[in-house]
Amino acid sequence: MELNEFEQSDKLARAEKQVKELKGFYIHLLVYILVNAFICTITTMARMSSGESFSEAFFNLGTLSTPFFWGIGLAFHAAKVFNYSPFFSKDWEERQIKKYVEQEKKEADKYR
Repeated sequence: MELNEFEQSDKLARAEKQVKELKGFYIHLLVYILVNAFICTITTMARMSSGESFSEAFFNLGTLSTPFFWGIGLAFHAAKVFNYSPFFSKDWEERQIKKYVEQEKKEADKYR
């Protein structure tokens, strides 16, 4: 009976951790949207006041660099929270394990 209680508390702890990570991601996303909207608005308005058109002011490397680079970090945060790994998936891990087990068998068979 204790094992079952331990398993349940372990599942609960993992679920709580996952919810905490998800909440952290959503807070990160909200801050990203609010801060970058503010930065883009202020930068665009400042450039427009110096004589640039809206499209020249908004579609500028200086205006969009912060959202772009921060967006890369946000994408990695999302990949971690949602367990997305295109390069090192479970299938990849299993293939690598099988490959190394086969190599070990071949090496062991050489010396028999």
